Amino acid sequence: MSKSVIITCAPTGGIHTPTMSEHLPITPSQIAEASIEAAEAGAAIIHLHARNPDNGRPDPNPDLFMEFLPRIKQSCNAVLNVSTGGGLGMTREERLRAATRASPEMASLNVGSMNFGIFPMLQKYSNWKHSWEPEFLEMTRDFIFRNTFGDIEYTVKELGDGHGTKFEFECYDLGHLYNLAWIIDQGWVKPPFFVQMVFGILGGVGPDLDNLMHMHTIANKLFGNDYEWSVLAAGRHQMPFTTQSSLLGGNVRVGMEDSLYIGPGEKAISSAQQVRKIRTIVENLGLRVATAEEARARLGLKGADKVAF
Repeated sequence: MSKSVIITCAPTGGIHTPTMSEHLPITPSQIAEASIEAAEAGAAIIHLHARNPDNGRPDPNPDLFMEFLPRIKQSCNAVLNVSTGGGLGMTREERLRAATRASPEMASLNVGSMNFGIFPMLQKYSNWKHSWEPEFLEMTRDFIFRNTFGDIEYTVKELGDGHGTKFEFECYDLGHLYNLAWIIDQGWVKPPFFVQMVFGILGGVGPDLDNLMHMHTIANKLFGNDYEWSVLAAGRHQMPFTTQSSLLGGNVRVGMEDSLYIGPGEKAISSAQQVRKIRTIVENLGLRVATAEEARARLGLKGADKVAF
């Protein structure tokens, strides 16, 4: 029987801004509610960022995370995954503050530096709720999202060795898979590995299904039976790419970090709506959605009783 499909949900992220959707969770209470609803809809893993509750800007303040992490944990059984990607422009230390405070079961880790261009979204809006939004987008025209080997080593040793946290390795291009293979060869991380393949970000691999097939082929060669893989795709590519991942035996990630829409021209009212949609697709394909406990077992996580929140 095929493995069940692990659904990750990323309810807010650090890319979209408040002007882009009135449904984007901003406050700790909104983020908690969105996460709990997504877990109830079928997400086994919740990938979490925080925002300044006054203006919606991505914020690394661990106190904000600690306003919603305990509430989510008390209300559902999902694996809580704390981002170390943070918001574009944050320092390495800022990006790790929340995860080192929370000591989560899982944290995200980008495994390669890259151009990360979200400035094209400037063309879609003329009136902004907050002055920081257009400045934030424009900044990425001349921006490198830094994830050096030194940054990666620091993160895996600080969180992995120091806290027993496992990683969602975010791979935005083919070379990132080879970076991860080198990291593994150094003995810095142990299997099973959770590889999140990311498509459709300007500066990373393009949203072409041939790229998904090729990255899956290369990942199989590099990691063999030691890894679980998942797919996310930006914007309108979200559902086609996650569907293809399910068909190939992979896992999926949805949520308003990755897309603000549920269908062509139709804004999602919640990340849970996207979870329900991909769950329906997965189940209509004759597959089963994984529980949080199944995800913990397959990813070798330390358990919800060993976190610091």
